[in-house]
Amino acid sequence: MASRGKSETGKLRQNMEEQLDRLMQQLQDLEECREDLDEEEYEETKKETLEQLGEFNDSLKKIMSGDMTLVDELSGMQLVWTINVLLLCIRSMDRDVMVGKLSRDVYTQQKMEILTALRKLGEKLTPEDETFLTENATATLSQFEKVTANQGSEDKIMALASSGVKTKS
Repeated sequence: MASRGKSETGKLRQNMEEQLDRLMQQLQDLEECREDLDEEEYEETKKETLEQLGEFNDSLKKIMSGDMTLVDELSGMQLVWTINVLLLCIRSMDRDVMVGKLSRDVYTQQKMEILTALRKLGEKLTPEDETFLTENATATLSQFEKVTANQGSEDKIMALASSGVKTKS
């Protein structure tokens, strides 16, 4: 994990060095060709190049101060990608349950897991998705409470759970 971003950081460094070289070469070429340009064209080009150098310097300061790193940017892009994939998955599941390709129980379980993950990732859920989570969390908890109420004591629940584990071993 410690090497995460080393290659990308190396490429970023190389790109920034090349960009700085291009801007400096552009200024040098501008000075060499000054006599071939009219004054307005020279001033305009010089101003644009100096603005680009200023922007380059600002970016460099951000990177050096730790405000921006390539790994942070890549992580942010990965998070956005993950959220979009999860949202597409939900829409696909919505369609599959409507046409009967997915059972309602599997749909509910998977959608609950995905919506919970989206919420943990900081995604704002639609009111419909919030309602789905609330209703199904309540139904799942209610079902669990019914099962445990019928079992009796905690000892019986533990015995039942451990017998399930033993038979699967």
